[in-house]
Amino acid sequence: MKLKYALIAAVFAAINVGGWYWWRAYQLDHSQDDVIIAAASIYDMDPALIKAVIWRESRFNPDARGAAGELGLMQIRDAAAGEWAAAEGIVAFHHTHMVSAKSNVLAGTWYLKRAIGRYQDTDDPVAYGLAEYNAGRSNVLKWKKAEADTNGTAFIQAIGFPSTKDYVKTIKARREKYRSFGKRTP
Repeated sequence: MKLKYALIAAVFAAINVGGWYWWRAYQLDHSQDDVIIAAASIYDMDPALIKAVIWRESRFNPDARGAAGELGLMQIRDAAAGEWAAAEGIVAFHHTHMVSAKSNVLAGTWYLKRAIGRYQDTDDPVAYGLAEYNAGRSNVLKWKKAEADTNGTAFIQAIGFPSTKDYVKTIKARREKYRSFGKRTP
C-alpha cells in the first residue's frame, strides 16, 4: 500500500515540476511580445520572424551577451547599432543602449529589414537576409553564386558555415511556429 501512495505522490510531483517548466517557458516565450509587435509595426516586418530571431539569438533574455560583443535580445554588435542610430538620427548613442529591450529590438528589426531588402530579386529574401544577419554580407555574396544567386533552397545548401546554415533553417522553422503571432483576429 505504501508503494502505491509513493508512486501516486511521485506522479503528482512530476506533473507539478513539468507544469512549472511549461509555465516558465510560456512566460519567457511571451515576455517580449509588446516590444516585438511595436518594432515589427514601425519597420513593417513580420512579427513572427522577429520573434523567431530573438528566440534563436537570446532565448528572450534581454541581458544576453555574446562572445564578440553582441548585446541583448537580438544580439546587436556595435557597428550595427551605430548604423541604426545614425539612420534614425539618434544622437549621443552608445552601444550599451542595446541592453534596452526596446532599442535592441528596434535596431535588430531595422538591420534585418535592410538585409532582407537587398535580396528582393530572389525567391526567398528572408533566407538571404538571415544569413547576412548571422554571417555578414560578404559571406552571403560568396555563397550567392550560380543557382544560389536567386534560388533560396540552393542558397541555403550553398551556405559555407554549418552554423549559419542551421541558423537560417532553425529560424525559418521557428517562424512557422509563431506564424499566428501578432495577427489580429476579427
